[in-house]
Amino acid sequence: MSSTFNLLNKYPWLPSLKDYYSEIASKDPSEFVSEAFSNEFSDELKKRIIELFKAAFDNLEKVSDYKTDKLNIYAYLLINILLYVLDNQMIANRIANLYSKITYDQLIKEKNDYPIYDICQNLGLKVRYYEPPISYGKIIRKREGEYQDLKTNFTIHFIDYLKLASNLRDEYRKLVHNSISGGYVFIQKKRIIRLIQEYVRNKLLIKKTEDKASLKSFLEKILEIQGFKDLFNKILNAWTERKEEFEYVFKINLDDKEDLLTLYPPCVKEILRKAQEGQNLIHNERLFIVWFLLALNYPVEKVVDLFSTLPDFDREKTTYQVKFAKKKQYTPYKCLTLKSLNLCMASSYKDELCLEGYGSKEPSERKKLAHPLAYTQIKQYRASKWKNNTNKQLGKENE
Repeated sequence: MSSTFNLLNKYPWLPSLKDYYSEIASKDPSEFVSEAFSNEFSDELKKRIIELFKAAFDNLEKVSDYKTDKLNIYAYLLINILLYVLDNQMIANRIANLYSKITYDQLIKEKNDYPIYDICQNLGLKVRYYEPPISYGKIIRKREGEYQDLKTNFTIHFIDYLKLASNLRDEYRKLVHNSISGGYVFIQKKRIIRLIQEYVRNKLLIKKTEDKASLKSFLEKILEIQGFKDLFNKILNAWTERKEEFEYVFKINLDDKEDLLTLYPPCVKEILRKAQEGQNLIHNERLFIVWFLLALNYPVEKVVDLFSTLPDFDREKTTYQVKFAKKKQYTPYKCLTLKSLNLCMASSYKDELCLEGYGSKEPSERKKLAHPLAYTQIKQYRASKWKNNTNKQLGKENE
């Protein structure tokens, strides 16, 4: 029993919270907020939550001196309430990403595998644990030229694996690329922790509520609680200070100070939108955006910063990979490849240049766009031409 309570203090997002801490988790939200800020620990609670939000706004990957006591449960529930009343998807994505990274770090640091197994059971996952680990294949070590046994302590039923991995669309996570026996997928400890991290991230993600009247009514009610009002305002102020930074984070100027963001094709804009919101990017999206931005001489550190909002961001690793890509001078995917990878967004964005081509005004003689870099070049040429014509017209009017 005590081990379950300890587990919930560290991981309050577990379903059993409502069973073991029903006196907290089952309360009416406004009643819960009122109680939380009338307790002697309210100042410490506010301090922890503000620190978490500020860290998320600063794109940090951890919170200093993160505690895992019972107060952690209050903090988790309050974070959910705050994300609901803030009704801001970008904030929710940043909090979800940071909180899930903290969870990943905690799980990796567990001294043994039993908490991982207990969490899987708590989540209702069909997971099997083997001690000693079992072999499920071999892999060749390139440098030594020798085969090495693949071993693991965990297998997970393929249906549960697919549910958890549905948002992690990298090729190597596809079921066809994993070893399966009797309906169970062989999975390494780090990968099952990564799946749990994604579960936690999705728990905190919000959809913009359609019932604005109910949201407004609830917010007005809990803002009457002074402690919550102070916390809410501090978070809003912290966001306002950084908000402008986030909105312009992807802009870059050419030598003539022209803004490239307006010249990006829809395939690029869509990936930047996802990254800015903190959504997970698949492998091909990551490769393409790196190669595209580097082809436009985008600074390495800015490309790295682009990925800082993603749930699995590792600055050192990302910096190495971007520098390697710059050295190799990879060419971005062409339009045909983007279509085959389902990364073409021409129809979704109803982009005239992508859909209709360029050149002659006669539809039958128009050239089809073949590469996203050509899109930027054409847009830049048109913008420059329009600017020159405007300057000429202004010059005539001033004569």
